[in-house]
Amino acid sequence: MLTSKERAQLRAQANTLETTLMVGKDGVTEAVAAEADRLLTARELVKGKVLETALMSPREVSDALCEVTGAEGIACVGNKFVIWRFSEKCQEARNQTGRAKRKDPPKSKADPVGKGVRARRAAAKKVREQRNQYFREQAIEKSIERSREKQLRGED
Repeated sequence: MLTSKERAQLRAQANTLETTLMVGKDGVTEAVAAEADRLLTARELVKGKVLETALMSPREVSDALCEVTGAEGIACVGNKFVIWRFSEKCQEARNQTGRAKRKDPPKSKADPVGKGVRARRAAAKKVREQRNQYFREQAIEKSIERSREKQLRGED
């Protein structure tokens, strides 16, 4: 699963790509799926076009190709779509040219907003507990004081 930043970066790369995959009136056939698989292996990023005679929308074509090839849909605009799948072949080429290696996704993401909310709630809880403890102690002291006054008056 790609993050929104990775998807945005891939969309930016796809702007300059030529359309290499055409889907006609037959829709997503085995030939189209095989061609998409071959292109994804060779290039990782594929831009396709759905012709007007096709009975499918670009979103439907993109979803069908993603399901068949194991790719991820990047964008669907107008009658064009972009799909992406990681390719070992492209990774080897990048490693040989000295470009950066693929990063593993982070194991855990810190949530600074949630952390701040939790910290404020904990601080508020601590203040409430201190206030409640103070009032409990005051109530106990008043109760003891009243019982002493009763004993002094001899009402007991």
